[in-house]
Parts: sequence; structure tokens; C-alpha cells
Amino acid sequence: MLLPTTMVGSYAQPDWLIDRTKLSLRAPPRIRAKELWRIDEEFLEQAQDDATMLAIRDQESAGVDILTDGEMRRESYSNRFATALEGVDAENPAIVPSRTGKPDMVPRVIGPIRRKYPVEVRDVQFLRTNTNRKIKITVPGPFTMSIQAKDFHYNDEVAVAMAYAAAVNEEIKDLFAAGADIVQIDEPYMQARPDQARAFGVDAINRALEGVSGTTGVHLCFGYAALVKNKPEGYSFLAELENSKADYVSIETAQPVLDLAILEKLPSKTIVVGVIDLSTNEI
Repeated sequence: MLLPTTMVGSYAQPDWLIDRTKLSLRAPPRIRAKELWRIDEEFLEQAQDDATMLAIRDQESAGVDILTDGEMRRESYSNRFATALEGVDAENPAIVPSRTGKPDMVPRVIGPIRRKYPVEVRDVQFLRTNTNRKIKITVPGPFTMSIQAKDFHYNDEVAVAMAYAAAVNEEIKDLFAAGADIVQIDEPYMQARPDQARAFGVDAINRALEGVSGTTGVHLCFGYAALVKNKPEGYSFLAELENSKADYVSIETAQPVLDLAILEKLPSKTIVVGVIDLSTNEI
């Protein structure tokens, strides 16, 4: 197939599942935000399964080739995995600047970061059971999670990112074992913090992909359209991903009207080009 289609990973959660008004009034949560769910906790997993089925069938009926689970079980793209790790305290958050410069509540790193259990394996198993098409699952990237946390343990930003990377590495291996065809690492903060990304971002990705067999990718974007109105025409960090172990690079291009000439600097990578302008609902 010359041009297979796929979603970045996320999909609009139904209004009966998530309180969209509350979600729109805050930045994407880095800590848990259980108040966003409209369903009682007793029935929440069943409701999330139902919403995932809707996302699967919508993608199938639209002719999408590589399906995701829509990330229906997440309050944000990163917080579900990031807050499930040992050494991370999400109950007593710290404050750091978000990528837009506003105060952001984030978990505190208070001990060695370790994965306690598989976080997204059931998500893959559910998706694999309910479609015969290729499937993709996304995980938050180690660099992004390290920026979306306040370190009180390592006193070394590189060590924090590498600890997150080791946890992501374990998760990715389990996701492939559970039936994923593709695993994508979401690293939007590489665009937002390019100097730090150049210092250790690619090393963190490569640690996360160490010993991994299976198709992998890295996704970068400029942030949610509702929060970032004026997007730049170019990435502050992109060509550097040529040195990553990822098979593909997924980028947002439509809303910022990106100059695609930069892609010449990624000769070994498959490119996933985002063609939906998220600033408008007009098709």
C-alpha cells in the first residue's frame, strides 16, 4: 500500500463519557483528573470500552488502514501512563511552566522511577480482539514526561529522562507482545524545549527503543489547537530525529502550513504527515 492512513492516536471522546466543558477550561492534565469522567468509577471501564468500540468502528467505516484505540481511557495523552509509575507522586503536585508558559500542575519525582505493571496492555488486547486491521498504540515519550514532572530525587534532568525511558522500554516490549503492529512515542515537548531535546532527547528515545523489535515511530506537534492559536511554520526540533532508532516520524503540518523541505533532513525515516487542520471543524 503506497499511502496507508492512520490517526495520530487520540479521537474525540463522546460527550456522555467526558465532561468537555471542564476539559476545555483547563490545560491537558499531567496529574489525574478523575472529575472529568461523567461515568461512576464502578462502570467507567465498561463505558470506556464502549467508547473505544465506537472509535474502532468509525475508523473502519472511514477506511482508515491502521487503527488506534482512540485513547478513550486517558484524561490526556500522557497522564495515564506517567502517573502509574513507582517513584512518582501525583497526589501532591508541583507547579512548572507549561509549553504555553502558564502554570501547570505536574507530578513530583520522589524516588527511583520504575514501571510497576503494564499500563496499556489491556488496551492493545481489546483493540486487537475487535479489528482485523493493523493496529497502533501510543505511549508518552520519556523526554516529554521528564519535562512534565518536577524532580526531587535525581537532581539530574538526564537521569530523570533515562529513568522514564527504561519504563517506556518495558511497556513497549509488552505492547508488541500483546499484539500491537506499531508503537508510537509521543514527544511534543521536544518542539517546546528544543535545547534540552538536543542535549538528551534522542538518547532518551533510543533508550526507550533499546532491544525493541517491531515498527516504531515518534510524534511531534505544536500543541492543542484550542490552546495554541498561532503555530510556527517550522519545527524547532525535527531533523535531529534522523539519529533516532524510530522507523517513522509523525508530524503536524496542516494548521501551521508547514514547509515540508525540512523532511529532506530525515532521509532514512518514513514520514507520517498530519493533514487535518485542527483549528476548524470544516472538512
